[in-house]
Amino acid sequence: MSNWSDNSVLADLDDRTEREDPEFARGLASGHPVPPREYRQRRGWLLLAIALVALVVGIAVGHGLLIAAALALASIAVHLIERPPGR
Repeated sequence: MSNWSDNSVLADLDDRTEREDPEFARGLASGHPVPPREYRQRRGWLLLAIALVALVVGIAVGHGLLIAAALALASIAVHLIERPPGR
């Protein structure tokens, strides 16, 4: 491969990284990298765990409002975990 094509490939990779995960790209540029988006999902998993505990408690005590709230929290958690690329 020539030097020109190497630079072209690197420029394409840089552009794609900037589009898919701007926070990661800014961290690399500043010299203080942050984990990629795929590894920044702790809040979503924590919220999902809380929602599942609330769902189990709601089912155990037979409280419909708690069950509904747990299902709503679970849907928010899944959205946080499975964010579409580019957001």
